[in-house]
Amino acid sequence: MADSVLSIEGRNKKLLDEAYRIGCSTIVAFEPEDVFYITGFWGEGIAVVLNQSDTRLIVPSLEAERARSVARCEVVEAERGSSMLDKALSLVAEDATSVCTDCTDYSLFERMKVKLIESSRLKYSKDVFYNARKVKDEYEIKIIEEASSILDELFKACEYVIRAGISERQIQALLMYEAMLRGAYPPSYRHTLSPLIIASGMNSSLPHAEPSDRLISVGDLITVDLTLRYKGYIADATRTFALGSIDREKEYVYYTVREAQQRALEAVREGIQCREVDGIARSYIESNGYGERFIHSTGHGIGLDVHEPPWINRNSQDRLARGLCITIEPGIYIAGRYGVRIEDSVAIHGDGRVVVMNRYTKDLVKL
Repeated sequence: MADSVLSIEGRNKKLLDEAYRIGCSTIVAFEPEDVFYITGFWGEGIAVVLNQSDTRLIVPSLEAERARSVARCEVVEAERGSSMLDKALSLVAEDATSVCTDCTDYSLFERMKVKLIESSRLKYSKDVFYNARKVKDEYEIKIIEEASSILDELFKACEYVIRAGISERQIQALLMYEAMLRGAYPPSYRHTLSPLIIASGMNSSLPHAEPSDRLISVGDLITVDLTLRYKGYIADATRTFALGSIDREKEYVYYTVREAQQRALEAVREGIQCREVDGIARSYIESNGYGERFIHSTGHGIGLDVHEPPWINRNSQDRLARGLCITIEPGIYIAGRYGVRIEDSVAIHGDGRVVVMNRYTKDLVKL
């Protein structure tokens, strides 16, 4: 394992420091992102952090061999189902002040309260996990950079894939084939049925359009939003292409978005308020007459989740800091006609360097 990987003790310390702030001394994690962060294993399991140097991973027998091959802690087998929870809770010391969990399953949470005897000993907090995971080590940033380079290769492939008569769904299928050949996979988040956003013509006016059977036509703008997982981590980037010649209004809107994105990127640095970065992109778009058409935030954090803190929006109280990975993605959407979005993944390294991880051109590519 690379020297730059934060040790399991280091990650546990980050988690426990956050847990101590809410009066907890033990962590029981269920969500795959959190289990992976703690143990290095992605799959069905429960991670229990007892102290900085003592972590256990409880898995069903069918996962045990795979878990032992990758987990950075002791692996404990249990029967699938309630026995896994019983085993996890049997490890919790009787004198533990409180247990912090990310469990969102109501029945499991209630069973945990019963098993811990005093319900006050159990606290749900996703923030504990988000806050610990928010600051990436250099190894994590390197993986996200590698994932971003795969997205750049897929944008390059768009130059050969997008043509008149091909459907949005076909473009998605071809890009996913290329992505999986490179070891990248869809993040499988719950709020969409499709792994990618491929939106052409009037569909591009919908920020989260689902790929359809609509055929690409000359004069279309085509938004290609790629969000893919690589070695567990997420990279997220968007480019908007044109097929053939487009009218002057569309071109004006495109370069308005590009300039807004560039100004926001140039503002990214340690210590700046996230809402200030949002305001820089938003004010430029407003000055060009499209303020009401910019209908989402300027960006968000990325890591093991597609969307995680910090939030780059007008109401955010967060400040950017070393070790954060974020997106910058302003857009303009003309309802029922077309839309433009340009997005990059960005890292603030431990030494304060700001690196835009996507290198594919942001000049308007006319295919």
